[in-house]
Amino acid sequence: MAYDTGFVMHGRISREHFDPGVVRRELTIIRDDLHCNAVQIIGGDPDRLELAAGVAAELGLEVWFSPYPLELDSEQILALFRECAERAERLRRTGAAVVFVAGVELSLMSRGFLPGDNPEERVARLMSRPERRAEAIREIGGRMNTFLGAAAAAIRERFQGELTYAAIQFEQVDWTPFDFVTFELIRSAEVADQFREAVRTLAQGQKPLAITGFGTAAYKGAGDRGGRAMEVVEYDGQTRDPIRLDGVYERDEAGQAAYLSELLEIFQTEGVDSAFVFMFALAGFPHRPDGDPRYDLDRAGPGIVKILEGRRGQAYPDMEWEPKAAFTAVARRYRDAS
Repeated sequence: MAYDTGFVMHGRISREHFDPGVVRRELTIIRDDLHCNAVQIIGGDPDRLELAAGVAAELGLEVWFSPYPLELDSEQILALFRECAERAERLRRTGAAVVFVAGVELSLMSRGFLPGDNPEERVARLMSRPERRAEAIREIGGRMNTFLGAAAAAIRERFQGELTYAAIQFEQVDWTPFDFVTFELIRSAEVADQFREAVRTLAQGQKPLAITGFGTAAYKGAGDRGGRAMEVVEYDGQTRDPIRLDGVYERDEAGQAAYLSELLEIFQTEGVDSAFVFMFALAGFPHRPDGDPRYDLDRAGPGIVKILEGRRGQAYPDMEWEPKAAFTAVARRYRDAS
């Protein structure tokens, strides 16, 4: 399971409230009720990452320590990795099982690998000239591998555990410096008929395969969109905070649940070593059942719980969220696999 400690961009953090007691309670639920044995702790604040990772380790979970750079340049990313590597090593030396994740989708999420001021612009520019796409991808691969080689070396000076990077396939990562091959792998309608075979092929490599970043939203047709499921959200031009959906989308929790259950079945049967559902809860995407459905941001969020505003849930009366159908589906799949 991926667990959000707060994404940092332009000095602002997405998860405003970060109560250590809530973190412990949620990670306990992830262990006991979702039957997870590993958790990917993601976010941009090293203090929060270390706190949540420490709690997860105390609970006996394997920790994938995952700093998540957003709109940083290469030097800023390396500085973040160095600090987090030292913190991850302190935790590993207590006896915890720790894997360090050296970033996620850096070519899209950070500056300097692709032209553009945000991920949407970077994708648009990459796709705008089909005649240059193959050449552009080769160039991206070169830049990525130069950076990842330097990042792996800097991290290994400070962290003695296992190391990986959460890649998009077009980044063409050289996996030599890493212990796991890790992909953000999201099924869309366009690749649905090839998805199982692709996973099987990836799992036959010489290093264990991990899948991160897979998930979808709780509106009808979201699973067909794959990685574009959240493109229905309108954001504030200055803060990049989500505001509303760009239209009315029918809520479909059953569709989200089925999508996750199907992918987990594929990953289990085709030899994937580790799989992390994206994600438990995503701050900034609350469930608003009353009023204009365009403001029910949870419909477009990938969380398997719906965040409530100013009220507690029924299934967990001490928590300000309620499980979705996907929560039950994931729990069932992990329980049966254990």
